[in-house]
Amino acid sequence: MADPKGFLTTPRQDRPRRPVAERVRDWNEVYVPGALLPLVGKQAGRCMDCGIPFCHEACPLGNLIPEWNDLVAREDWRAASDRLHATNNFPEFTGRLCPAPCEAGCVLAIDQPAVTIKNVECAIADRAWEEGFTRPVPSERLSGRTVAVIGSGPAGLAAAQQLTRAGHTVTVYERDDRIGGLLRYGIPEFKMEKRHLDRRLEQMRAEGTGFRASTAVGRDVDAAELRARYDAVVIATGATAWRDLPVPGRELDGVHQAMEYLPLANRVCQGDLAVSPLSAAGKHVVIVGGGDTGADCLGTAVREGAASVTQLDIHTRPEAERDEETEPWPTYPRLYRLSAAHEEARELRSAPAADADARLFAASTLRLTGDADGHVRSLHLTGVDARRRPLPGAERTLPADLVLLALGFSGPDRSDGIIGQLGLELDPRGTIARNADFATGVPGVFAAGDAARGQSLIVWAIAEGRAVAAAVDRHLSGGSTRLPAPIGPYDRPMAV
Repeated sequence: MADPKGFLTTPRQDRPRRPVAERVRDWNEVYVPGALLPLVGKQAGRCMDCGIPFCHEACPLGNLIPEWNDLVAREDWRAASDRLHATNNFPEFTGRLCPAPCEAGCVLAIDQPAVTIKNVECAIADRAWEEGFTRPVPSERLSGRTVAVIGSGPAGLAAAQQLTRAGHTVTVYERDDRIGGLLRYGIPEFKMEKRHLDRRLEQMRAEGTGFRASTAVGRDVDAAELRARYDAVVIATGATAWRDLPVPGRELDGVHQAMEYLPLANRVCQGDLAVSPLSAAGKHVVIVGGGDTGADCLGTAVREGAASVTQLDIHTRPEAERDEETEPWPTYPRLYRLSAAHEEARELRSAPAADADARLFAASTLRLTGDADGHVRSLHLTGVDARRRPLPGAERTLPADLVLLALGFSGPDRSDGIIGQLGLELDPRGTIARNADFATGVPGVFAAGDAARGQSLIVWAIAEGRAVAAAVDRHLSGGSTRLPAPIGPYDRPMAV
C-alpha cells in the first residue's frame, strides 16, 4: 500500500476525453493523448490493498489488481507490467474495452468513487510497449503437437498465444481478410485504434503462432478434415448469429444489422473503402438496442454526419446511484452512464436539456413504414412499463432513413458448416455444448468464448481463451499443464 491515506486525500480523476467538437471530426481514440500517465500514479495510490480484494474476485481473469496498483504508485512500471501480464494476455484491449466489473467490486466503492482500475491497467499496458517490456516470449522447445484455433477474436487469440508459449504449433484460422475478429471489424476505431491489435499480432507471429486469414472453416476447409490434420482443435468463433426484429416493415431497404454496418465503417478506416455503402451521412438514424453495440453505432453515425441519431432502449432509465436492495455491492450495478458516444450525441443535439440524451428509454418498436420505393422512412414505437407492457397513449413516430438493429447475438453461426461437419451438439441456449474442461463431445475438439459461453464481455473471452489453452495442454501432455488458468468462482464453464 504505497499511500495509506491516498483513498482519503485523493479524489477520483478519470482519463480526460478530447472536446466533442474535435473528436467527432476524426476516428482517433476519444481520449486526450498523453494525459493518462500523469494521472495514474496518484489514482493507483487510492487503492487500499484490502485484506480481501473484491476487485480481484470480480475480474474474470483474476487480475492481481492491488499488486500492480501498488507498483504503479511506486513507479515500478516493469514489475507492474509483469504482474499485469501474468493474468492478462491483452491488457491494452481490456484497458480500453472492458466495462470494468473490477471497479464495481472495489471496496472503496461502498461509499466513495472506486479506484480507476481500468485506467491504471491501460496505462501499464501502454507504458510496457513504450519501454519495450512487452516482447515476444517464444517457447524454449516444441512439443511436436499441433493445434488449430478457429476464430481470431480475443478468446481465440488468447488461446493461441498460451498454447504457442507452451510449445505447441498453433495455427489460427479466420474467415475475414484480416486477423482480429470483432476486435478488427466490430469495435470502432475511436474506441480502440487498430494499431494496438496489429502490434500484439506481430508479437504473436514472432513467438511462432501462424495465421490464415480469408479461410472460412466449414466452407473453404472442411472442419472434419481440419480435425484429422491437427492433434486438437479449439473453436472460438464467437456468437455471430444476430437477433432480429420481428416487426412489420423489417423487410424494407435501409434496415440493417449493427454488424453489417460497423464493419464497413472500420473498412473505411483501414483504407479499403472511400465511403461506407451504409453511411449515415445526412440520414435520420434510429438504433434499436440500448447496449454497447448500439452505442458503437451511435458514435459511428455521428462521425459519418447523420442528420439525427436516436437510440432505443426497451429498459427503463437506470438510476444514477446503486440500489443497495436490488444491486448490493459488490455486484455490477445497472446505472445511468454516459459513454463517449452518448456524450457526443448529447452535445451535438439541438434540443432542450431535458431531451438532449439521444437515448429513448422504455421504448419498444411497433412497426416500420417506408416510401413507394420500399425504403424505410419511419419507425413507430410505444412507451412500455417495467414489464415491457405498452403504455396507453405512448405511441410516437420517428423519422428513420437508416435503422440499425443492435439486439445482441444468440450463439454461433450454424450456417458456416463447422457444427454439422464435426457433429457437435448444442445446449438449450443454442451454444456449443462442452464439459467443465471445455471439451465437446468430439474427442480433441474444445470450445471457448462466446461460441460456447454465449454473448459476453471481452474480459470473459480472454479468460476463457486462457482456460481452454490450459485444458488443451493437459489433453496433449497427458494430464498436466504449466499454463495458468483464470482464478475465481466463475472461471469454469457449466458442465453439460
